[in-house]
Amino acid sequence: MFSIILTWVGSILGLALLVAMAAGTFFVDFDDARGDRRRKKPQVTESKGTPAAPLG
Repeated sequence: MFSIILTWVGSILGLALLVAMAAGTFFVDFDDARGDRRRKKPQVTESKGTPAAPLG
């Protein structure tokens, strides 16, 4: 009886570990994709002259 309980506990822990590993790779890929998008984003430069269009 005790071995059956340990088998079920071990299988549940193993499945939880597999899900955690899969989620970790998903979050790493998602974060990497966000970082690539930020690096490819054109840089905004501040112009201290007159605005492009009149404000009034």
